[in-house]
Amino acid sequence: MTQVRQAMKWVMLIAGALTCTMFYAAIAPEASLRSNFGQSLEGPVAQIVVRNWGFLIGLTGLLLIYGALHEQARTLALLFASASKIGFMTLVLSLGQPFLAYQAGVAVVADGVMVLLFAAYLVAGFRSRG
Repeated sequence: MTQVRQAMKWVMLIAGALTCTMFYAAIAPEASLRSNFGQSLEGPVAQIVVRNWGFLIGLTGLLLIYGALHEQARTLALLFASASKIGFMTLVLSLGQPFLAYQAGVAVVADGVMVLLFAAYLVAGFRSRG
């Protein structure tokens, strides 16, 4: 289990860094939407919602990094990030299949890999306790 924990630290650091790239949406919401979805939203409400969305996803990345460095927070970080990523993947796959040709498609694949790795770690941890 020590090897799995050590490997998960690096998985979480990389996953966290990749997830933090969504802070870009908080800084440049229109450019982020065009890159991710090939479309943009306009108006002040769209600016607030997209910036907040990017900020919250970025915070999830920081939580993954924190969990990588502080093992006592790891389970919570993995569960929270997994729920967020599963929610995003579900929305894109159920409502936005045309967006798969953009960065959203890359994110769905990357998030899917991350969730599988997170789940494998969590399951291994629960099995070793039982």
